[in-house]
Amino acid sequence: MSNAETHPTEVRCAASASDGHGGDAPRVEVLTARDVPLGGPRAMTVRRTLPQRSRTLIGAWCFADHYGPDNVAETGGMDVAPHPHTGLQTVSWLFSGEIEHRDSMGSHAFVRPGELNLMTGGHGISHTEVSTPRTTILHGAQLWVALPEEHRHTERDFQHYAPRPVPLEGGEARVFLGALAGTASPVRTFTPLLGAELLLDPHATVTLTVDTEFEHGVLVDRGTVRLGQTPLLRAELGYVAPGTDTLSLTNTSEDTARLLLLGGTPFEEEIVMWWNFIGRSHDDIVRAREDWESASERFGAVDGYPGDRLPAPTLPNATIQPRKNPSRR
Repeated sequence: MSNAETHPTEVRCAASASDGHGGDAPRVEVLTARDVPLGGPRAMTVRRTLPQRSRTLIGAWCFADHYGPDNVAETGGMDVAPHPHTGLQTVSWLFSGEIEHRDSMGSHAFVRPGELNLMTGGHGISHTEVSTPRTTILHGAQLWVALPEEHRHTERDFQHYAPRPVPLEGGEARVFLGALAGTASPVRTFTPLLGAELLLDPHATVTLTVDTEFEHGVLVDRGTVRLGQTPLLRAELGYVAPGTDTLSLTNTSEDTARLLLLGGTPFEEEIVMWWNFIGRSHDDIVRAREDWESASERFGAVDGYPGDRLPAPTLPNATIQPRKNPSRR
């Protein structure tokens, strides 16, 4: 998905080390989403929890949009024209509906509930995302992962994976990146990561063993969840610093709760993120924008979309300045 804001926020960030809080009740930072309309008057509105002023990264996860359930007859669904990406991977995950994906590698695939589509932008890629005519309710998440310096100019890539549900005592998990609950995803990432969908039975508590070197984020899609002793409402994201070996999740609602669990080792590199580009300097962003606007071979072309490419927004009238995660307390 493109970041279709008219005036996208420029972000330069470095994940800071944080104190770990071992035991059953780690300290939880609650991040509240902001509503972002993507496009015109009938456009989708997404709930964005990353990046924001209080936190810009969780591991290498640098962008999290959560949307729906939307009746596409009212919203028009998703129709994102060809647009570019650099220096990142896009992670598409649906709860309902179907999205058709095309990219400049020639990939043509569908995003369906419970199936991962992961696209690597590297030096440059372009793609489209359009909800299909058979979609009535569109509901899911679009996530981005920053690539480390060593790999940020890597070749374009596209991977599809349908993880099997793993039973838990009190729920189930689908692990689409990394490893959890005795299962591991075969999908390649460039830094240690965790991505999983969890379902929690009504009033059940699930305790998960996690990597102590990871920081974690719990994004609630449905229900009310308690992370340790901290309640999280729908669309809120609970952050836990490294140093915790277990996460305790309790569904305090009458119905099945659903959430996304994200994790990774702190991303120590300083990055600049603007529109759909991730670089290491303001000049990186300027060059990527110029390459997209001039239709250079860097991003290739997407076949099969009946419309024009998205133009890049105007750059800010200043050098992009740093924005960092809070310092260790």
